[in-house]
Amino acid sequence: MTAPLRAYVHVAEGIPSLKADGTQAGVWSPIASTLICGPTEAVLVDTPITFAQNDALADWIEAQLDSRGAGVLSPRLTYIYITHGHPDHWLGIGALQKRFPGLKAVATRGTVEQMKHDGRGDAYAQNWITRFPKQVDDVPAIAEALPETNQFFVDGNVCRAIPVGHTDGPDSTVLWVPSIKLVAGGDVLYGDVHQTLLAANTKALREEWIRALETVQALQPDIVVPAHKKVHELTGASHLENTKKYLEDAGAVIETGQAHDPATFQKIMTEKYPSRIGQSALFISSLFQKYA
Repeated sequence: MTAPLRAYVHVAEGIPSLKADGTQAGVWSPIASTLICGPTEAVLVDTPITFAQNDALADWIEAQLDSRGAGVLSPRLTYIYITHGHPDHWLGIGALQKRFPGLKAVATRGTVEQMKHDGRGDAYAQNWITRFPKQVDDVPAIAEALPETNQFFVDGNVCRAIPVGHTDGPDSTVLWVPSIKLVAGGDVLYGDVHQTLLAANTKALREEWIRALETVQALQPDIVVPAHKKVHELTGASHLENTKKYLEDAGAVIETGQAHDPATFQKIMTEKYPSRIGQSALFISSLFQKYA
């Protein structure tokens, strides 16, 4: 027998990051975490980056879990689900496990392998410790792989990891909670924030991302939470179409020769999407496109 679930979204606002030489590199995009609660159990989907961001997230989680009033037993945070291997969505695991004893971090096997690749060695030090000095763990905690079923339960409600393939990186997934028709989308879909196209820099890769979005659309979700969104932006299925259109527009700008260099690509995409934030993501994306 299942118990009713409720869901909340926390957005850690964008923070400055540094280059290897210690100079400013721009503002990192905001990061959304989804908290799904039953009467006795809860799961958090994804974390932000820094110690300060995750302390604020932990305070917020405690407030939501304790929101049912005096004399009512609060649910316990039992799981963190990690949607994909990019460290900006899981570097908070260790900090949250300290705040919530017994908390288990889980992910698909593909995501765990990406976490091991991106969260260790020189690549991790150069990409994350350098960007956020003294703000992240030297050796970050990594999730455990889910069983072959790719699912777990919160108060009897199935929470199912859906692998969707390559999006803004390899082995992307969403978490699908059918009892409330909720998708926590990770980087598969974006809110009103420029999409990161470093790993979607060819027509074939953009088309693969679009197929991933269509896989999510086939679930017919009512609640859709992008991992990068504005603080007060609504959650909904429109993010799927909007993400697809952004990919199509970016592809058209490159494939039809409207842009032959990063600066022109940035200018055109900013004009097409003037309300989107995340210029740093757009800048980096522009450097990796295959211009004619």
